[in-house]
Amino acid sequence: MAQFSTLPLTALALLAVTSPSFAQELNALVWCDHTDPALIEPFEEKFGVTVNLKEYEGTAAGLAILDQSQPGDWDVLVIDSVDVGRAVEAGYLAELPADQLPTANFFPELVMAENNTVDGKTYAVTEKFGYNTISYDKTKVDPADMEDMAALTSGKYDGRIGIYDYYLPVLGLVALGQGVNTADITAETLPSLKDPLMKLRAASKQVSDVVSAQTALATGEVDIVVGGGEWLTAVLAADNPNLDWTIPKQGGLRWAQSIGVVAGSTQPDLALEFVKYIVSPEGQAKLATSSCYWGMPANAKTGDALSMEQRAVLRWNEQPEFLKRAQLYPIPDAELDTAMQDMWTEMLNQ
Repeated sequence: MAQFSTLPLTALALLAVTSPSFAQELNALVWCDHTDPALIEPFEEKFGVTVNLKEYEGTAAGLAILDQSQPGDWDVLVIDSVDVGRAVEAGYLAELPADQLPTANFFPELVMAENNTVDGKTYAVTEKFGYNTISYDKTKVDPADMEDMAALTSGKYDGRIGIYDYYLPVLGLVALGQGVNTADITAETLPSLKDPLMKLRAASKQVSDVVSAQTALATGEVDIVVGGGEWLTAVLAADNPNLDWTIPKQGGLRWAQSIGVVAGSTQPDLALEFVKYIVSPEGQAKLATSSCYWGMPANAKTGDALSMEQRAVLRWNEQPEFLKRAQLYPIPDAELDTAMQDMWTEMLNQ
């Protein structure tokens, strides 16, 4: 498996990646937030290279692309942080020089060494995170009610709620509402979530995907989206500043994505430079506010690179407290995952 020297790029290597006569291309498998030219062009201009981006959805799809590719076809991989270990086990990620990554500047919860390292070696670094929690129109609901999940099934907002159609975060939120940590969802505890899930469904108007949930909230078809967050409302803030999000007192779910260098890359030094750019304050600010979807930067030094308006939309000053109240997605085994999907299907058919 490819490894990196801990030394910086040599003068020759720098010449190779910055001189037009040595123009190169970097190939990256990414999520849609990396396709924003505002994020990619500064790196391309600095190094005189073209970054070729292939967007994919879902870890299984990304690993399938790598499995069908030849060594050296891909240089950079963006992946769900909880799936880094799978990629390492399959031999798809190269070791990174930990001393060249600015993790000392990260929110402590976002270093995620338990996910990004294997056997003491670093293979990826967290680049962006966010929350599945409660999004709402603050002119249509009492924002104080959104601080308590019990308000959702109190009857006050019946028929005004949308549910994000993804069983893991929503079941995680339901569990938190019942005082069950996401890590404690088991085959034994799962049945206790059925009644509160069904009550939430009875109070809701629709269960929908991201685009439909955004549209419903923006048009007033619903006033609340359970499972939403900054990623759902931030891109709409300029046109509709009434849309907001929060983490209730019971807690919220935290998602995170990581970036690493693909094992077998023919230009690992340049690929590493791309990773370092993405987790720098400049790259983090552009990634956080990508035109595809917004999210929180993992690097806590990014605040100075964000405008006051962007910081307000991301609720930047509240992040230390929000992080304390957030838990990672449930990570079920195959048996529990099937049971959770069955419960979700039953809820959809209610």
